[in-house]
Amino acid sequence: MASSPLPSTSTMAAVHSTTTTTPFRSPLFPNKYQTSLQRKPKQCLAGRVRCKATKGDNENLDQGLARLDRRNMLIGLGAGGLYGAAGNPFAFAAPVSAPDLTTCGPADKPDGSTIDCCPPTTTTIIDFKLPDRGPLRTRLAAQDVAKNPAYLAKYKKAIELMRALPDDDPRSFAQQAKVHCSYCDGGYPQVGYSDLEIQVHYCWLFFPFHRWYLYFYEKIMGELIGDPTFALPFWNWDAPAGMYIPEIFTDTSSSLYDQYRNAAHQPPKLLDFNYSGTDDNVDDATRIKENLTTMYQQMVSKATSHRLFFGEPYSAGDDPSPGAGNIESIPHNNIHFWTGDPTQTNGEDMGAFYSSGRDPLFYSHHSNVDRMWSIYKDKLGGTDIEKTDWLDTEFLFYDEKKNLVRVKVCDSLDTKKLGYVYDEKVPIPWLKSKPTTRKSTNKRKAAVSSSDLTTTFPATLSDTISVEVTRPSATKRTTAQKKAQDEVLVIKGIEFAGNETVKFDVYVNDDADSLAGKDKSEFAGSFVHVPHKHKKNIKTNLRLSITSLLEELDAETDSSLVVTLVPKVGKGPITIGGFSIELINTT
Repeated sequence: MASSPLPSTSTMAAVHSTTTTTPFRSPLFPNKYQTSLQRKPKQCLAGRVRCKATKGDNENLDQGLARLDRRNMLIGLGAGGLYGAAGNPFAFAAPVSAPDLTTCGPADKPDGSTIDCCPPTTTTIIDFKLPDRGPLRTRLAAQDVAKNPAYLAKYKKAIELMRALPDDDPRSFAQQAKVHCSYCDGGYPQVGYSDLEIQVHYCWLFFPFHRWYLYFYEKIMGELIGDPTFALPFWNWDAPAGMYIPEIFTDTSSSLYDQYRNAAHQPPKLLDFNYSGTDDNVDDATRIKENLTTMYQQMVSKATSHRLFFGEPYSAGDDPSPGAGNIESIPHNNIHFWTGDPTQTNGEDMGAFYSSGRDPLFYSHHSNVDRMWSIYKDKLGGTDIEKTDWLDTEFLFYDEKKNLVRVKVCDSLDTKKLGYVYDEKVPIPWLKSKPTTRKSTNKRKAAVSSSDLTTTFPATLSDTISVEVTRPSATKRTTAQKKAQDEVLVIKGIEFAGNETVKFDVYVNDDADSLAGKDKSEFAGSFVHVPHKHKKNIKTNLRLSITSLLEELDAETDSSLVVTLVPKVGKGPITIGGFSIELINTT
């Protein structure tokens, strides 16, 4: 098909801001949570404004130099060497740059084949400018939309019009689905690091990338139906009323329908946040209790630090997939797994990253994920990361006028500034759904007596294994100490084939022969991976907060814990590198 005409430069500049071109940047240091060099709060670099970082962005030069890796030595130093870089404190910043669309290549499908997910290209890029304040768009719960026929008609019409656009129109439904494919399945190399892909999952970019993705998707819908107040509904899976596929998505004659979903999971089948590939015989009341308890743990008792809620740091020059945050792993990944069609080669559509954007349900699923970020800050006292490498990370999206727009994480932090909010009338029942403990007099002793603790690591996780892990201290910590530092179980060096669905469950001080239910304190969490093909195995880590768990199990003065891993899904070998229990800062 013929390329869609782009608006003139002057038109685009009026919509957003000054037109710029993408400069090449060669980052020098991959910057972790504990790695930043002296920088000023805010300054321009290569003609673009940096976002403000207010604390935690200082570390001396020697520490930065010690972290210099092969790619930094080869790419980052250039003719000026370290002395040239040291003259500019911003030379050490390493946020992931927006991709160069001209370098986009075939994305990898889990079955080993490739697919073209590249967007149309243009030489003109506009830097995002926050919209003028106006009426806020209100995102509604999808299960309530059927009661609002006028709204539902607009929603169906918007998707119908998106589907009718030419495939080469960046606003088309086909192109919008490809956005997820290209950013999540190896379509883009990192700028300056051609051997490393951009990956927005399993790291701290998960929340902001998907917020931006939905922002432009929502704006495109509003433009097509001539209603700038239109807002995308959210799949309210965190409350019992929404723990099934919303019925608005099940009408086979509707533009909201997708044929590639699990036929066994149509409403009124309840979602299972801990789904492991097969449906069990748990009754609905128990399933709801388990789901609500899981939400409490992921959002409250285990979301005790930025690393645990948002995910691991991921900067320019870093290998992808350093580690997911709580919500990304569960329930997000498991809902993808639960919804996708198991009769399809790769679990399409929702069951694989490359295809999940083909299902309209995907966008409402992520709308509720985005809502969790808002709840974390507005209801639970959470804060955003203040690291420059996070704030200055960039993405590219086409907007409702077909302009290519460069955005930064720092401009996504406040939904009201972006022009939308979530319906506050929707209940949040999991706020009080604390787990309970099993009735046992000495949980650690029972766990030790029932487990074989002789496994050496690295080890292949082919069957249930238990290991005794030493704690940093057997002294009961004060409330102030717990507030400053969280005690975290770290499962290290989890290695597996990226094109496989992987899931294993984690229990602490439990009987390996008779494990607790998912609403019990002994259930510490799960590792869940949605398949997307990588050119090599994925090697990552899982971090689980155990501060509240220790209190609940009366194990705060134990010198060690018994950790049990139970493999649930995974065709290929899953290697576990080892374990540790660490104290990490909560900010």
